[in-house]
Amino acid sequence: MEANIKEGKLNDITHLGLRLAVGVIFLVHGLGKAANPGFGGFVNSLGMPAEMTMPIILAESVCGVLLIVGVLNRISASILSIIMLGAIFHVKKAENFTGQGAYEFDLILLAANLTIITMGPGRISIAHIAKKIPRFLH
Repeated sequence: MEANIKEGKLNDITHLGLRLAVGVIFLVHGLGKAANPGFGGFVNSLGMPAEMTMPIILAESVCGVLLIVGVLNRISASILSIIMLGAIFHVKKAENFTGQGAYEFDLILLAANLTIITMGPGRISIAHIAKKIPRFLH
């Protein structure tokens, strides 16, 4: 079942805008982590093995690109939602909604990813143009 709000050009542009915004944010964050040599130490300080740095970087970067181009959006948004839940509850421990160490930005990214999961990629996407991709992979 797919959420159908009104189908029109404005909604198509809104889908595209949401996907682009979230995709660019995660792509930039993933590439920033890849360029930061201290990210492995940060991950290790959280109690996770330093080997988790590459999966986190790849997940953010690759899923960001997939959201931008409009392929495998629901799967990408699901992976990014898991990352945001980890950021909220494991990294920031859901202590401060605003201020130092706040999780408000992470929460809005989680909400945006959940919206993408629910609504799909929209009609301005490669998944919509290439009709051969099964709908559940959109």
